[in-house]
Amino acid sequence: MHAPPPSPSAPQEQLPDPRRWWALCVLGLAQLVILLDSTIVNVALLSMQTELGMADGDRPWVVTSYTVAFGGLLLLAGRIADHAGRKRVFASGLLGFAVASAAAGAAPTAHALFAARAVQGAFAALLAASALALVATTFTDLRERRKAIAVFGALGGAGASLGVVLGGLLTQWFGWRWCLLVNVPIALLALLGTLGTPRDRAQRLTGRIDIAGAVLGCGGLTALVYACSQAEAHGWTSPGVLGVLLAGAALLTAFAWWQTRAAASPHCWPVVH
Repeated sequence: MHAPPPSPSAPQEQLPDPRRWWALCVLGLAQLVILLDSTIVNVALLSMQTELGMADGDRPWVVTSYTVAFGGLLLLAGRIADHAGRKRVFASGLLGFAVASAAAGAAPTAHALFAARAVQGAFAALLAASALALVATTFTDLRERRKAIAVFGALGGAGASLGVVLGGLLTQWFGWRWCLLVNVPIALLALLGTLGTPRDRAQRLTGRIDIAGAVLGCGGLTALVYACSQAEAHGWTSPGVLGVLLAGAALLTAFAWWQTRAAASPHCWPVVH
């Protein structure tokens, strides 16, 4: 007995998009450049300090400014992607990351470099939040989704490892500025690749973002990331690190309490759900 033919009225949008693997390449490239940028400057810190006249105590801010902005804004970035559209936020993040990388590579002073690195971290948060969400929504089959997430995570790990090697080579042969400028063509290549990716099928959230919750959540995460970045230099028991840790814990506690109220409001979407 032959199986009945599939109904011609079956919804075509349920079929896997043939461009999903291309989308994974683009999303993985973005993940690679995010973690590449978090490690590539480590080798070039001494060269940066010499050329820009940094004090020894200011040198870690090349890394800290990026890390704090990235970790502190990651929670809010996910909510922005849910509201504005994940593919749109992803493309905007790539463009902003490329511009911030160019500004960091051309920074004339140490403070300009710190500011550009912080902007890099902010756009990297938009990229990371939207990219992972797009992987989950692009691959509707559970087995394929597991493979895609595994590949996505492996590319991120490769970026972190590659950053150390690439940073040394670029610093030796071309100068420290290319440790930052190398992000520009990679980000623009990924941005061009988004033209061939499937459209974002996820339904956008309505309502407004909970501003108070965003301030409490991002403030608490920023404080914790900053404290962790300073602990290596000053120790976990130093008054400054302990004070920032306690402030971060207090803000996150207030955030958790506030979310119980924001979730009950019909006009305001909480920062997390």
